[in-house]
Amino acid sequence: MVVDFDPVAISIFGLKVHWYGLMYLIAFLSAWKLGRMRAAKPGSGWTAQQMDDLLFYAGLGVILGGRIGYILFYNFSAFIENPLILLKIWQGGMSFHGGFLGVMVACGFFARKYHKVYFAVVDFAAPLVPIGLGAGRIGNLINGELWGKPTDLPWGMIFPAAGNLPRHPNPLYEAFLEGLVLFVIVWWFSSRPRPVMAVSGVFALGYGIFRFGIEFVRMPDAHIGYLAWGWLTMGQILTLPLILTGLILLGLAYRKSAG
Repeated sequence: MVVDFDPVAISIFGLKVHWYGLMYLIAFLSAWKLGRMRAAKPGSGWTAQQMDDLLFYAGLGVILGGRIGYILFYNFSAFIENPLILLKIWQGGMSFHGGFLGVMVACGFFARKYHKVYFAVVDFAAPLVPIGLGAGRIGNLINGELWGKPTDLPWGMIFPAAGNLPRHPNPLYEAFLEGLVLFVIVWWFSSRPRPVMAVSGVFALGYGIFRFGIEFVRMPDAHIGYLAWGWLTMGQILTLPLILTGLILLGLAYRKSAG
């Protein structure tokens, strides 16, 4: 299969709506719906208004953090040449790690405003994230980006921008693991009472493991390449702290619970 999609979903009176932008809309709508479901459960401690406000804060964190993170981590030289590239999110180029940090900061502002425990807010938000991550990776596929290494597997796809060789469809791998599978794990884990920080820990650990593993068959950004040993990527470097954070949060959560 050749990855040759039109990145523009619809065009109305000259206004182009890109698939990548629609994926972000799906991400926010799914988070809103799932969050409302969680808030409506008896004893949740959340109101629908608080959920709506959290989504607003988190949305700003995702967009600002994701774009700034991508520029700082992956494409700073292009930013120096043309600072306006920071605004062109419809062309792709959003860093999960930057978006993650943006959401963490946004949760801090939200927790302070509503006088909630910080990690109780993060625990509430974590199960709402994976569906959006999966949608974002579908957007990457439509844009024909983030391809993997050449492969002779039957599901290999040809990304024209990378040549004529079939390659691992990394966006689909990530949509499945970081989107669907991670959602099932975190949603199931959070469906029962857990110690504060435990849900956040499962999310961070799960995402970190999936992302680190997928990077082995994903081509690194051409202007960065491998950082060491012919296989270590920037994505793996940025993901290692996330794995460590997940382990620490789980350890602290259950140690406090046992105490």
